[in-house]
Amino acid sequence: MDQRISLITLGVDDMERAAAFYEALGWTRVESPDGVIAFDLIGQTLGLYPKADLARDMGVAAETLKGSGGVTLAHNLREKHEVGLLAARWDKAGGTVLKAPHDVFWGGCIAYVADPDGVVWELAWNPHAPLGQDGAFQWNGAL
Repeated sequence: MDQRISLITLGVDDMERAAAFYEALGWTRVESPDGVIAFDLIGQTLGLYPKADLARDMGVAAETLKGSGGVTLAHNLREKHEVGLLAARWDKAGGTVLKAPHDVFWGGCIAYVADPDGVVWELAWNPHAPLGQDGAFQWNGAL
């Protein structure tokens, strides 16, 4: 298996509300004939899919799909001050700031936010892992 994640699918309660949230962050929607709303990222795609349909596909009860549990998605930024700017934009778009931007022991700055469906994201600036020119992230900045 290649070291790659191709598609991240979020089960959401309201497709249009979820899509509008990510569009308010500046992302561009890609429609799909199979009912998925997708956002192409750098090297991956984020897909929105009705939570009930995702549960049916998985063969589990819809109520077992709750938020993101112990999983977070991360969005790294080029500059420290961008963490606060994006957290504010997140809040304005209808998300929730769970933990305000703050400096962390390893020298970076992070904030925790949640989208309208409770998916938790970490917004981060990491001075030890600068982003590539195309915005790509690699652990320890070894691009």
